[in-house]
Amino acid sequence: METLFTPFASLGGGMLIGLGAVLLMFGLGRILGATGIMSGLVFAESSSEFSWRAAMVVGMILAPGLIFLMTGAMPELDVPVSPLMIVIGGVIVGFGASLGSGCTSGHGVCGLSRLSVRSIV
Repeated sequence: METLFTPFASLGGGMLIGLGAVLLMFGLGRILGATGIMSGLVFAESSSEFSWRAAMVVGMILAPGLIFLMTGAMPELDVPVSPLMIVIGGVIVGFGASLGSGCTSGHGVCGLSRLSVRSIV
């Protein structure tokens, strides 16, 4: 598999993820962690908890379509496994993230920037 390193696109994407994390932290006092957002959406205890999490998930689903509308191209995905295996892998990752008190997006993007010991270890 050939990959092309795109430093400016990568920098831009990282800056947008960081901006999203900062806005979520300052706006709602929440950590940007995909697994925590998804589990909180499934097990939401109040409508306010459900609404911001649902908006985040809808945004993650619609973002590739927006990129397609802006650029006219979608990245090619060549995944050599079945959709069922992808779902099973996602469930296993979600279980592991709950055991580890968060996923890589939560620990890597937000935890490290807050110097959280749990994220560093």
